[in-house]
Amino acid sequence: MLLNELPESSLWVSASVLDTLFNASSAPDSLFEVAAVVTQPPSGRDRGRKVMRSPVAQHALDRGFPSDLIFTPVRAGEEAFLSELRSLEPELCITAAYGNILPSKFLKIPPLGTVNIHPSLLPLYRGAAPVQRALQDGVKETGVSLAFTVRALDAGPIIARETIKVDDHIKAPELLDLLFGLGSKLLIRELPSIIDGSARSKSETQDDSKASLAPKINPEESWLSFDQEASVLHNKVRAFAGWPGTRARVAALDKKSGQQNVLELKVITSRVCGSDNSLGSEADNVIFSKGSLVFPCGGSTALEVLEVQLPGKKVVSAAAFWNGLRGQQLKKLS
Repeated sequence: MLLNELPESSLWVSASVLDTLFNASSAPDSLFEVAAVVTQPPSGRDRGRKVMRSPVAQHALDRGFPSDLIFTPVRAGEEAFLSELRSLEPELCITAAYGNILPSKFLKIPPLGTVNIHPSLLPLYRGAAPVQRALQDGVKETGVSLAFTVRALDAGPIIARETIKVDDHIKAPELLDLLFGLGSKLLIRELPSIIDGSARSKSETQDDSKASLAPKINPEESWLSFDQEASVLHNKVRAFAGWPGTRARVAALDKKSGQQNVLELKVITSRVCGSDNSLGSEADNVIFSKGSLVFPCGGSTALEVLEVQLPGKKVVSAAAFWNGLRGQQLKKLS
């Protein structure tokens, strides 16, 4: 069973975990079956805000899973939902991409406990946005943990971990997909020990003194401040890719008329500028060089922006955006 309560950008990873469980449960030697699926209630999605099922619910239906076994409570502590769950007598619950602490009444239901797939090397990055916060910090290594769920946030005993190196250019959606894919395989590998109870005895208690937090992202965090160094901004672009994205304000100046138009840009793809890219003569000037917009940043560094998006428009290359300026001078705004 799956629960998720994170932004829409994270919901597809829960669907991929569910797909792995469905496939494993249909194997001739499977030790389990999926008894129920729990996911977000239908909500408005896309530009038209049409009310749609979550990707998890839709995927379960597409796989032929009974609709009456797909539960969509607003909160996992709802008594009506808990009553239905108890009637199913699940032995084990699995969670993926669920950002809230589960109530004790929920945790007491499955005798084998609740196991969470968490995309970090616990006790690092406990919380709702572990992948995003890790990328924002510029980590070179991360991973996924399989842990029993307790009443404290992501603080339960660890059953197993998988570690990977982090590429300097990977973005949050790709890393989320990779880590939950690894976590799904880890879960299937460890399920026999979870079911026979041996996972409890071999699990590792977390060292709370080494814990760090990964709080939910606030959309207001998405603004780029060019007084920071380019590496900090590049990591933020990678971390906030998908949702909420990263935004910058620039001024397009018509040299002939003197008119200035302030634009809001969503920065889609970036990299830290190499030393061979000129920054121009003025600190606030944004230049176009070698296929990218070059923004002067703090610490005498510069950020190369390769793809941007104007509000309500499609993502375009830096070259296409620059050509659309038709000779206007571009300046960064703080």
